[in-house]
Amino acid sequence: MKGPLFYSKILLFGEYGIIKDSKGLSIPYNFYNGALKTDGLESEISRKSNENLKKYVAYLKTISPELVTFDVDTLEKDVEAGMYFDSSIPQGYGVGSSGALVAAIYDQYAFDRITVLENLTREKLMTLKSIFSEMESFFHGKSSGLDPLNSYLSIPILINSQDHIEAAGIPSQKSDGKGAVFLLDSGIIGETAPMVSIFMEKMKQEGFRNMLKNQFIKHTDACVDDFLKGDFKSLFGNTKKLSKVALNHFKPMIPQQFHALWKNGLDTNDYYLKLCGSGGGGYILGFTEDIEKAKQSLKDYKLEVVYNF
Repeated sequence: MKGPLFYSKILLFGEYGIIKDSKGLSIPYNFYNGALKTDGLESEISRKSNENLKKYVAYLKTISPELVTFDVDTLEKDVEAGMYFDSSIPQGYGVGSSGALVAAIYDQYAFDRITVLENLTREKLMTLKSIFSEMESFFHGKSSGLDPLNSYLSIPILINSQDHIEAAGIPSQKSDGKGAVFLLDSGIIGETAPMVSIFMEKMKQEGFRNMLKNQFIKHTDACVDDFLKGDFKSLFGNTKKLSKVALNHFKPMIPQQFHALWKNGLDTNDYYLKLCGSGGGGYILGFTEDIEKAKQSLKDYKLEVVYNF
């Protein structure tokens, strides 16, 4: 057995802000993917994945049947027979490794599932998001459900607020465009839970809450609007503001050795960096009006271009 492929995702805008109702924009990233397989537990990784699936099955049994029910008998049989999740998605990199697994399990084993072929009304999207939020909480403590949703549907998703999401059309890429969104590999594995708890701790301070509302969320919303409209000139101005706010107020989420690199982008305008997911390691997201210039400035680092315009 080999299940269908589920892709990684990139939250272009909205990290941390969506917890407090900013807009967000999430896009599938087909460079990485994963699928459920039962072709023998040859490697240490597949054996570990199988062990984790056993624990996950036990967790799925605790989810309210009013929300979602699974064919647990078949799932347990498959896991006992050595099923594992074969994935090229790096873990702890902010590109949705657990989201793809959740999407694969739902697709294969959920009863009465909502499929991508249906007319995806707002209600259906919200239902899926609630189901995925519960399913993914096993991995992160608290999950918005957006990563699995993106992976499952494999379409860009616009988050207007926590209870208003919709499928989004994004401007088509220009393969010869100089402007680009890229991923910068920090070489460090990030952990979501500790970063989110630092954020929640900071939220207790009134000054931080005001900054989040009046600067971080304001610039995030503007970036989402610019990107969807294809107004890239305005987008770079707003991304620069967002990058500056992150450097000033989200330092713990930016690995220490990248603080100077972050500032260099703001000083030279060669590129602007922002958090990719919760930060703390993994990938850092970059925006540039001139990808060749950015590559030159960041020649000691590994860049992956995600989107050209």
